[in-house]
Amino acid sequence: MRGQTLVRAGVGKHDITAAVRSGALVRERRVWVATPDADRDLRMAARAGVVLSCVTAAKRLGLWVLDAATTHVACGPHAGMVTVSGGVLHRFAPLVPRDPDDLTDPLVNVLQAVALCQPYEAALAVWDSAMNKQLIDKKKLERLSLRGQARALLDAVVPFHDSGLETFVFPRLRWLKLPIHPQVWLYGHRVDFLIGERLVLQIDGGHHVGAQRAADIAHDTELMLRGYFVIRVGYDDVVNHWEDVQERILAAIAQGLHLAA
Repeated sequence: MRGQTLVRAGVGKHDITAAVRSGALVRERRVWVATPDADRDLRMAARAGVVLSCVTAAKRLGLWVLDAATTHVACGPHAGMVTVSGGVLHRFAPLVPRDPDDLTDPLVNVLQAVALCQPYEAALAVWDSAMNKQLIDKKKLERLSLRGQARALLDAVVPFHDSGLETFVFPRLRWLKLPIHPQVWLYGHRVDFLIGERLVLQIDGGHHVGAQRAADIAHDTELMLRGYFVIRVGYDDVVNHWEDVQERILAAIAQGLHLAA
């Protein structure tokens, strides 16, 4: 919290100074105070005079992010000298004003930063995730002065994809000129994609283990007994070996397995 915010809340300056001297609080950049065990990323942002943004803030919001290993922060375009060791700094005018008492960018600014920073598919996965969690209003976003590829992302974003892996698949298969339906309910369960009339593509995330895995396999069997053909792939297949996944899908289509008998 900013020191002056504590003072406005009724905490005396001498009490704050005493807490710092005793080690109960630490100062960050003289403006902020924190407990010694406070969130490390927030303390870093306070110390550097920035806010957490882009994929770092998206991950903290529970959005699906392909890679958030590096800390991403943001500041205004005229913030002066800012040093962020080992991180990525985004300088841009925020679409939504940044509250001086908040160390994390508002969601709209996070999505704009993602659009400016990430490749199209990775950015769309974050936007889809925000839409899926009902954290954004598409109509409100349409009224903003979005920059870079954000306008294209807004045109493409949909609320149906449960994970970024599903976001990756749809644009990659659109060229097939076949009906591709996401999140279709078939015999008691949703399937990730129904291609044509009978070809099912299932994408396993990290939660497809144990009882969930057994239930998925059982459902695959039920679908195949009813004339569907199921292709099941995992995270690594979609992210790192898409050409192999596409080859399997094309082979199935070539054999007419996407058509009703």
